[in-house]
Amino acid sequence: MDATDLETFIAVAEANSFSRAAERLNLTQPAVTKRIQRLEDSLGTQLFDRVGRSVELTEGGRLLLPRARSLRAEMADTQRLLENLRDGVSGTLDLATSHHVGLHRLAPVLKTFSDRYPQVRLDIRFEDSEAAHDLIRRGDSELAVVTLDPKGPADLAYRPLWDDPLTFMVARDHPLAKSPRLSLEALARYPAILPGLATYTGRIVAELFAARNIEISAPLSTNYLETISMLTRTGLGWSLLPRSMLTPDLTSLETDAPAQHRTLGCVTNPARTRSNAANAFLKILESFAD
Repeated sequence: MDATDLETFIAVAEANSFSRAAERLNLTQPAVTKRIQRLEDSLGTQLFDRVGRSVELTEGGRLLLPRARSLRAEMADTQRLLENLRDGVSGTLDLATSHHVGLHRLAPVLKTFSDRYPQVRLDIRFEDSEAAHDLIRRGDSELAVVTLDPKGPADLAYRPLWDDPLTFMVARDHPLAKSPRLSLEALARYPAILPGLATYTGRIVAELFAARNIEISAPLSTNYLETISMLTRTGLGWSLLPRSMLTPDLTSLETDAPAQHRTLGCVTNPARTRSNAANAFLKILESFAD
C-alpha cells in the first residue's frame, strides 16, 4: 500500500466526497479517483460505494479506515523522531484551535513563534474544541489550543493556560437588563442563545440548570461564540459568554448562580512523540499563559 494512496483514502472517507477530498489535498478529482482505484486494486476490494454524488464506505472501507489512520500516525511519529535528531526547529507544525481561541488568544503567540522560527510551516485547522480533541487522538494534529474538557479525558494530556470567566449577558435594551439580580428560574423564562449542548461550553450551561431541574429554551444555537454575541446584541435572548466578550451594547446579569468559568489550554497526545517545533511552540505558548 502506498502512503499517498492511504492519505487520499482517509481524505475521501472523512469528506464523504471525492471532489471535497481533492480540494483538501490540492489535487484534481481524476487524480483522487486514480489513487483510490489503485488502492482498491492492490487490496482486492472495493472501499467506497458510489451512488450518484454520494460516497459511502463499504464494509472493507470501514475496516480499513481506523488502521489507515493508525498507520499514518505511526509514520508521522517516526518522522518526528528522526527529525528531532537534528536538534533544529523546522518542518511542519500541525495545530488545531477553535475560532474563539484563535481570534482572542493565539495572535501574539503565532507572531512570536513565526518571528523566532520562520523555517517552520504552520498548518492550522479551525475546529470545535470537541473535534480538535479527536484530531489529537487520531494523530491528525500535534497540538490543539482549545477549551478543555471539564472532565479531563484520561487518554490526552492537558496544559491549562487561561482561566476564562463566563458571564450571563443581554442586550442593553432587553427587558432583563433592568433587573438588579435574577434567579436562574427567572432567567429561564426568557429565550437563550447558546452553543450546542454537546460542546464543553454548552455543557456548563446545561449542567448548571439541570442541577436545579430547570428547563431552558434555546431556539437559537450555534457553536460560534462571536455569532452568539451578535445575536445577543440584537436582543433576541440572553447568553452565557466569556467575560472578555462583554461590549458596550451588552450588559452583564447578576444571578443567584455560582461563578462559572471554563479553562482554555493545550491538548497533546502522550502516546505520540512531539516534534522540536511542537516543543518550541509550547514554550512560547506557556509564556503567554495567565
